Amino acid sequence: MGSAASARACVTSVLWVCFAENHIIFMSRADFQFSVCLLHVFVMKSTLFMVIIGTIMPLHEQLPSLEGSPAYPENRAATVRAGAWIRLPYELFVLYAGLFLFALLCFTWSLIAPVLGLVLPKKTGTPIGQFAIMAGFRFFLAILGFSGIVKLDLKALDALRDEPSLIIAPNHPSMIDVVLIASRLPRIVCIMKASLWDNLLLGGGARLAGYIRNDSVLNMVRFSARATREGGQLLVFPEGTRTVAAPVNEFKAGFGLIAKKAWVPVQTVIIETNSAFLGKGWPLFKKPDFPIYYNIRLGERFEVTGDVHAFVDGLEQYFRQQPEIQHLPMVSNSR
Repeated sequence: MGSAASARACVTSVLWVCFAENHIIFMSRADFQFSVCLLHVFVMKSTLFMVIIGTIMPLHEQLPSLEGSPAYPENRAATVRAGAWIRLPYELFVLYAGLFLFALLCFTWSLIAPVLGLVLPKKTGTPIGQFAIMAGFRFFLAILGFSGIVKLDLKALDALRDEPSLIIAPNHPSMIDVVLIASRLPRIVCIMKASLWDNLLLGGGARLAGYIRNDSVLNMVRFSARATREGGQLLVFPEGTRTVAAPVNEFKAGFGLIAKKAWVPVQTVIIETNSAFLGKGWPLFKKPDFPIYYNIRLGERFEVTGDVHAFVDGLEQYFRQQPEIQHLPMVSNSR
């Protein structure tokens, strides 16, 4: 126990020197030590989380068959009540523990990524950063899938893994859309809000991966074109924000400028779901109805030619015609 504490204190001191002397973080040493302790808690709690899910999940998965079983008709009502009693706390546990796990995964990587950014050349650090984000998101989604409260079909994205220089343009029903797509593609570059790019929880990993902040249109267009010229896959949501009214919001003209400047194909992606969870206006800690389904398919691929506004309007009309997203559940319809 003493040796483990000493080792942790030694690692904390080394990390503090790396971060503080290079002005990567702005917090007191005491706060930094507390953050490292949180990382230790994360490892322990995430292990416990997986053990609990592995123990309870088989019973949770059996509940629907138990409720409909003709073998014990006299006990069916009691079985249904017992099933609800078990299901609700289980789903609440997975929801909140999953949010906590996601935050700690991001925070852990945001502490490590800036150090790698200092010691690795950009040509090496950027692919490592992108792959690490893919691996972290994939691990997180695997946990959710294992829990049984989320059902995923993302296999269609695997066809894009080896595609060079591409703009990926999905609809945007939920905050989790980036996680879904980036979990399957190891060379994704995202355009993200400047506030998230500077965020302690997400910023370190985003900067190492070469993600692009959106507070300067000229820089956003320039860096996006550079990312695709270097063989990256640029993830852009043409709506600019999460969907407010199905099937899609009005597309932003800035997306057309990026596509025109990058001069690469635009691959449409259709995200279908049965829930408004984490849609625009959804409270972060509000429990949805489970299970939630996410299905992704590849749409048509477009070349950017002619007038930018005409291209953007045509792409928007294409999305509006897709049957899977005609009646996506929206937050306004879920209250």
